[in-house]
Amino acid sequence: MRVALDATPLVAGTGGVPRYVRELKGALEALDSGDTFDYLTDQPVPGAIGPRNGWLDRKWWLAGLPLALRRERFDVFHGTEFSVPYVPACASVLSLHDLSPWMDTAWHGTGVGRVRRRTPWLLRLGLATMILTLSESVRKHAIERFRLDPSRIVAVPLAASGSLRPVPVAPPQEPYFLFVGTLEPRKNLPMLVGAWRAVRARHPVRLVLAGRRRDDGPQFQPEDGLELTGPVDESKLAALYSGAAAVVYPTLYEGFGLPVVEAMQCGVPVITSTDESVVEVAGGAAVHCDARRPEEWIAAMERILNDPGWSSGLRARGLQRAATFSWARTARETLAVYRTAFERFR
Repeated sequence: MRVALDATPLVAGTGGVPRYVRELKGALEALDSGDTFDYLTDQPVPGAIGPRNGWLDRKWWLAGLPLALRRERFDVFHGTEFSVPYVPACASVLSLHDLSPWMDTAWHGTGVGRVRRRTPWLLRLGLATMILTLSESVRKHAIERFRLDPSRIVAVPLAASGSLRPVPVAPPQEPYFLFVGTLEPRKNLPMLVGAWRAVRARHPVRLVLAGRRRDDGPQFQPEDGLELTGPVDESKLAALYSGAAAVVYPTLYEGFGLPVVEAMQCGVPVITSTDESVVEVAGGAAVHCDARRPEEWIAAMERILNDPGWSSGLRARGLQRAATFSWARTARETLAVYRTAFERFR
């Protein structure tokens, strides 16, 4: 098979979906399956196959993309972020990362409107041959919300990068809790900062927020002990994780929750929310607190600081749980979905 992966998310550079696209392509190629995998997009992505600048290409999803798929003789198109061509030109697989666009308008800026309107029609009209989710939780809710045939939708989990492992780091002058992810409304960061302030009033501990701030994300005034790093280079991420007292991830909703697995793979205790997908991913190896009850977060953070034996147990369970995920597994299971889509389309 020749498979095209939509490379449009790579324009954003950082974030969960760009990382998914890059890691998946590399892992698929490492399988040595005899199939070929190419990036395809109308955006300026290095190494990607793009349009030929005809007037039809300006209507990319309607005309330009189907033309490119036929011209390049692709067998499968993987829409890596909520979309597939409006006119079928080959088998297609649509990644439905989560259902947040249809849950709370406050979680997204205006840019999600197109996804909110378009994706349900692509699903209901059967324009996606197969659908991928990242967790069984999202799969279940997608079947219910969009009235999907369960045989069309498969959950394939993500994995942390192989570069993320426990690394020796010098003990920080002051311990820190770490959040990694995009700074956006859904991550519930004002609650976290408020809980940390209560802990810091009794313990010398910092809070590090690492990630790109989205335009509609929360803004925090400078204060002692609160550090906003912005996006962190992949080469520095393992050390940042490894030095943390715990990773704190108070998300209101997730399709998977990759930072939870990343932290566990680095041997770091995780305190996270009771969101259904995050509970599924953590597999009993994290501490779960109600995202809207800061007193639970205060108690968990203080116990991390005061109970080394408890923290050590969380580290050990997290490493065991993280070992069940790998990009090789993700690639194998995704390739199986491509093959199913190819057979169904013919």
